[in-house]
Amino acid sequence: MGHSHNNAAALTGRRLMLSIVITIVFVLGEAIAGYLSHSLALVSDAGHNFADALALILSWYGIWIARKPSTAQRTYGYHRVGILAALINAVSLVVIALLIFWEATRRLGHPEPVQSAVMIAVALVAVLMNTVISLWLRRAAKGDLNIRGAYMHTLSDAISAAAVVGAGLVVAFTGASFADPAISVLIGILILWSSWGILKQAVNVLLEAIPEGMDMAAVERTISGVHGVRAVHDLHVWTVGSGMVCGSCHIMVDEQSVRSGENVLRAVTQELEHRFGIAHTTIQVEVEGCEPNDMYCVTRAAENVRYRKE
Repeated sequence: MGHSHNNAAALTGRRLMLSIVITIVFVLGEAIAGYLSHSLALVSDAGHNFADALALILSWYGIWIARKPSTAQRTYGYHRVGILAALINAVSLVVIALLIFWEATRRLGHPEPVQSAVMIAVALVAVLMNTVISLWLRRAAKGDLNIRGAYMHTLSDAISAAAVVGAGLVVAFTGASFADPAISVLIGILILWSSWGILKQAVNVLLEAIPEGMDMAAVERTISGVHGVRAVHDLHVWTVGSGMVCGSCHIMVDEQSVRSGENVLRAVTQELEHRFGIAHTTIQVEVEGCEPNDMYCVTRAAENVRYRKE
């Protein structure tokens, strides 16, 4: 399983690197074409593609650094670097959208003639490029917030490039130059929409909120439903990085043997991992009516036994 995961990560890393090279080369060409054709939509799309390149670079770095082993100083390793990369990607999208709105407002008041043929041709290439890169990243994006940020960048840019083609056709057939800045506003709105979900999830992870979609009441019921558990409290669940969910809690059990206590703990950890994907758990046992010197209690030197599943 670990070997397969490493192979998948390596493949995603190679695809990201190839995507970075392709995107940077295209950004330069699109920016020049947009400047020469006086198309704000093309320049806006070039800015979005440049953000794609940055997103891809950050995502590649996040994958690379997350594979480094944990250290005494960073016991969870570098998994949150990917979350930071996703946050930076989302913030960069918001900044780009605001810049597009600013320039589009000026252009709407003072439309400029646009060379529609160049606009359409370059935008079609952008659609093809971003569609291919999106398909490369689609599978990996399902389980990794970092990759999902890059995926949303490229997917939204494929859609925005298609909108640029539409604006170019309007300009070509009607001569309405205002279509260029108007479509730029729509691109800006699309950028904001695509960045919101990533921004929200990244912030939630950094604030150690529960994973999206998790029902804490169901988690508590599951623990309480394990045979031998009388009560559960101080329950916490948080995400360290993509695919790494941790949990901790205190459980109250009846007075019992050490072996029975270990069976209860094992059952709880297995249920949490199987039903909720909480693979890293720390559970502290509290035994009701247990005397410090009672060797049959799940205690050691009057302290609660802690069971940690790594």
